[in-house]
Amino acid sequence: MSPSDNYRRIYHVVRRIPPGRVATYGQIAKLAGLPGHARQVGYALHALDTASPVPWHRVINAKGRISLRSKSGPDLEQRMRLEAEGVRFDAGGRVRLDEYGWSGSGTRALEWR
Repeated sequence: MSPSDNYRRIYHVVRRIPPGRVATYGQIAKLAGLPGHARQVGYALHALDTASPVPWHRVINAKGRISLRSKSGPDLEQRMRLEAEGVRFDAGGRVRLDEYGWSGSGTRALEWR
């Protein structure tokens, strides 16, 4: 399976995250049929064009934080997009996954062939 096939799987799952909800990199990997490949989810989201309709900003790390990037800017944009959707951050910059986490409802681990 090529990386582009995996990226398509990842984007398919990320598009299902509703506004005002977040999912973790590991959760997306698992639902895309790529368990244990959370980093690949990060690479796929980083590869998106800025005009992409894929809601990349709804994916955060397992600690409920926005993952830091090598250059600043996208992390602030991600936070602003999430806040505009009603997602709140605590004083430590974390999102409460028990409150804003997406359960994956309507999406089960996709079977890919």
